[in-house]
Amino acid sequence: MPPTDASAHAAPAIGSDSGDPTGTCPAESSTDVTGEPVSMDREAADIADTGTTGATDCEDTLDLRLPDELLALLEEQAGPDDGPGPGSGSDGGAAPPLFASTIDHDLLDRVAEWGPVAAPVGTFHLVPVVIERDLPLITRWMNDPAVAEFWELAGAESVTGEHLRAQLGGDGRSVPCVGVLEGTPMSYWEIYRADLDPLARHYPARPHDTGIHLLIGEVADRGRGLGSALLRAVADLALDRRPACARVVAEPALRNTPSVAAFLTAGFRFSAEIDLPDKRAALMVRDRSLRHLL
Repeated sequence: MPPTDASAHAAPAIGSDSGDPTGTCPAESSTDVTGEPVSMDREAADIADTGTTGATDCEDTLDLRLPDELLALLEEQAGPDDGPGPGSGSDGGAAPPLFASTIDHDLLDRVAEWGPVAAPVGTFHLVPVVIERDLPLITRWMNDPAVAEFWELAGAESVTGEHLRAQLGGDGRSVPCVGVLEGTPMSYWEIYRADLDPLARHYPARPHDTGIHLLIGEVADRGRGLGSALLRAVADLALDRRPACARVVAEPALRNTPSVAAFLTAGFRFSAEIDLPDKRAALMVRDRSLRHLL
């Protein structure tokens, strides 16, 4: 899973422990949690009526219903009942993978169009990654020992490039972005659909849960509160731009105390400790219904 650790108060890099290039963290690093069924229709109705979800947003419950987007993808891959059998495409050849890049689904409400946001630390903009432009910079950040400790993507450009291309060539469940503060690239983000990610196996995911992974690239930008300020700004931006989303989640490594502290300062609540394939994580949640209270 990709790293989700953000450090705002200490020199360690803000980063989310990466795991699955699909959108969670690098490798298959997602987050765990479980609970009781929640109706997608009820939650959508709450959003339509009030612009927020009900007072139970902060309750961690398990949704046993597959998200509509995933059902649609499965149906699209299956094809008509009288079509080619399993494992064959329309021309009789091999069928494309379930999450092929040819699938054009807007799963994150056009992150590229979210636009800049005014944060206490300056104007901030999430700019989707362009490999040719951004790979050298992101590779340099990944080779910083403080970042590499959690992201585990140190090495040649090909290592970081493979991680980025896995997301850029996917179905849109994860969008890698460069964070630009006052015109200067200074952080790397992954905005992803947590409910469609391997992370959903480990926590009570709800439809449209949005996940965040973050690292602060430059040493000079760490340890002075930028991480928590930007986490709050981006989480609230996601809630503003994604009306169906009731929660923003993250799973920093539990041992990364500066990152956990940054999420708490940013208005996330600590939900649970979870065991992921590559780490013991802190499940952090920012609820739509509590965003003006925390």
